[in-house]
Amino acid sequence: MNAQTEARFDATSLYREESYTDRRVGTLRVLVPVKTDGAVDPARATVYVGQISVMTPMGTLPISFEIDSPTLAGAIEKFAEGARVAVDDTMRELQQLRRETASGIVIPEPGSVPPPAPGGRIRLP
Repeated sequence: MNAQTEARFDATSLYREESYTDRRVGTLRVLVPVKTDGAVDPARATVYVGQISVMTPMGTLPISFEIDSPTLAGAIEKFAEGARVAVDDTMRELQQLRRETASGIVIPEPGSVPPPAPGGRIRLP
């Protein structure tokens, strides 16, 4: 690594991570802000992140979303709504990507040479 890409922790942005799950629907990650000595930093807010997995034709799709809540109980209460919004947003994004991929018709630039016809120039009698 050179000096510009050196990986360093930002000591002012440390969080302790706690994880809660009901082993059925998903996981709730709680990011508790801490100081460099490990003590809770009351000057910063705790962050709640919900995580669920959705089955798609391509396999399992993990979805994470922040939950705006000052408490764990509030984050648990808001989990279902946050998950619904995150899934809806993700599905819209996937549909948009499919549309963009499907409409990716290649149009040659004016004056370009068309590709050769299939089969080449060899003719069999």
